Amino acid sequence: MSMKSRRFLFFPFAALLLSSCQAPPLEPAAEEPRLANDSLVIRVLSDAEVFTGSSRADNRSMIPDILYAALQALSEDRLLTPVDDNAHSRFKHVLAMDPRNELALQGLQDIVVRYLQLAEESMRRGIFDEAETLLGRARFVDPSHPGIASAAEALRLEMNSNDLFFKLDYPNYSAHSEAAQNELADIARQTREHEAFFLITAPNDDLARWMVSVMREAVSGYRLRGNIELSSRLGIRLRMPGEE
Repeated sequence: MSMKSRRFLFFPFAALLLSSCQAPPLEPAAEEPRLANDSLVIRVLSDAEVFTGSSRADNRSMIPDILYAALQALSEDRLLTPVDDNAHSRFKHVLAMDPRNELALQGLQDIVVRYLQLAEESMRRGIFDEAETLLGRARFVDPSHPGIASAAEALRLEMNSNDLFFKLDYPNYSAHSEAAQNELADIARQTREHEAFFLITAPNDDLARWMVSVMREAVSGYRLRGNIELSSRLGIRLRMPGEE
């Protein structure tokens, strides 16, 4: 066989050999054997995608509800008490999540203002120990509030006044008892003697007006001057002339 013939025979044979040595074609991916956990996809999260059980974003979403509960407590005078349901703790909770929250900051100031109002009412009725307690609570909320100093000075002046204060027994007065009528007559005579201005505080208007009528009868012909305020406390204050 000539060399040229051998060359032609070699190329087909070589091509056949090469083709037999090539890797077999890959099977479709769907037919490959699967691992038991091949459906688990592991992805590294960036810092912005990492979440915890109580994220800051989740907490901030609670702020409107907490503020609503705080304002409700404020309107009902649940200022510092009870411990688990008061306006102060809720406003502080909001500020822990959002230190610049304007509603919460204003809410704390409103608590102080309300304590100052209650203290003023107590000192006007001569309940000085209660007024001091209320001022102390105002200081606890915000010791730098400018209204506290003036309220404390007003309390000092009230305690040093010459006014007369009478704490009355509510059951006797609600029953219009004889003892209550006698006490009212005595207070009326002191009012006339000192030419004082009376302030009656009572839980309802009917009782207060009955008290005024008894006092007027006791000093018939004398023009009593005074006022009535509705309050849970029953009492009478006689303001001395020059202190009205």
